[in-house]
Amino acid sequence: MDCRERSVQQWAAAVREREVSAQEMVEASLAAIEAHGELNAFVATNPERSLAQAHKIDTALVSGAVPGPLAGIPIGVKDLEDAAGYVTSHGSLLCADDPPAVADSILVERLRAAGCIVMGKTNTPEFGWTGDTYNPLFGPTRNPWNLARSPGGSSGGSAAALSAGLVPLCTASDGGGSIRIPAAACGFSGFKSSLGRIPVAGPSRLWPITAHGPMALRVSDVAFVSDVVMGPSPADLNSIPRSVRSWSDALEDNWQPRRALWCPSPDGAPTDAELLAVCEAALAQMEAAGVVVEVRTEPLFEDPIWEYVLLSSVVVSGELGEVSEADFEKITPQLQGYLRMGSGPKLSDFVAAVQKFHAMAATLSELLANTDMLLTPTVAGHFPECAGKGHINHQYTDAWVRHTYPYNLTRLPAGSVRAGFTADGMPVGLQIVGPYLADEQVLSAMAFCEKLFAPTVWPALS
Repeated sequence: MDCRERSVQQWAAAVREREVSAQEMVEASLAAIEAHGELNAFVATNPERSLAQAHKIDTALVSGAVPGPLAGIPIGVKDLEDAAGYVTSHGSLLCADDPPAVADSILVERLRAAGCIVMGKTNTPEFGWTGDTYNPLFGPTRNPWNLARSPGGSSGGSAAALSAGLVPLCTASDGGGSIRIPAAACGFSGFKSSLGRIPVAGPSRLWPITAHGPMALRVSDVAFVSDVVMGPSPADLNSIPRSVRSWSDALEDNWQPRRALWCPSPDGAPTDAELLAVCEAALAQMEAAGVVVEVRTEPLFEDPIWEYVLLSSVVVSGELGEVSEADFEKITPQLQGYLRMGSGPKLSDFVAAVQKFHAMAATLSELLANTDMLLTPTVAGHFPECAGKGHINHQYTDAWVRHTYPYNLTRLPAGSVRAGFTADGMPVGLQIVGPYLADEQVLSAMAFCEKLFAPTVWPALS
């Protein structure tokens, strides 16, 4: 049994109809996790607990009960959010000996209520700080397309688990590209919803730019699962009402975009020539299908990296609290420097940063008023080797992730679809951005692109 063979919806239907048991689903997932341990996608599992959950679901089905729309679906939980009975390590030596969580995050709670079975925790960079998945506690996660390469981050463990078929569904979060980057790296569609669609509680809500949500191989599954878990919570002041219409129903319309704005580099800095060529070949397919693609070569805004680092480093520091010098030395070396960057700015710097975000949002709102979607490469450069640097036009740089965080700072819905492959066989992502709260429009555009130039193909694992 390969989790990639069917959609989440199809697997759930197979369990409900008792074609496949929840126990068989869990056993297949456990076998795949063990068989592909070299990926280091899962960092904690509890087979006995997962099998016990499956037994409860199978027993309920025998008695005629319907234990939720996702009954029997095995899931991985990103190790930045709580799943009862598992340590939330954040990929950090500082949290390695923390007690197991006593309750689920809001997202995990809603998934369990829908019948999902938690298989364990998936790897993440320490405190989700970067677009590559490695940490001092568990080491690097590897990309199923090429074990020497990064699966992206910070939801890299979830992305690798999905691409390799270890589970059909995972949780993820995106505070700067952490769903879109690993989805692009691992060759499938990833979606960051408008902020507040799926509520969060605890330390995670300190990130005023982070969206939590499901990660799956198909955009139709992302929409289906989002319908199950979205909706407001009093625990999250940023949470917003459900969409009036089901996102799955919106995809049934098979809407086709009419106009798109292609911007190869929104901040004006270089984007890798090979990635641009792959994306532009995909754009040619869109034009052949009737989409009018306008090209914008002028920058839309200056790279907001300093403002992004200012905000995110302070948030991580606040989550850590007081840390002794000895404990600080246990943190990933690059993250140490990142955290120190947040110690010097003044309140006026934060005010200036927020003003810049509002100006960017206004610019993007004006652009998106005259087109169905903004298109960019998902990342600016080639994905790095594990725990290494990516490169743009053969120059190694940390700026290979540049294209995603602007749409966190402006709170816009954004997704990534696979546009094609590089000469060395690595997937290339095309990013789709829409107006604020126009999640259905972005998902529908992603579904259109997925059918047009991203046929179903997954990495072959030994």
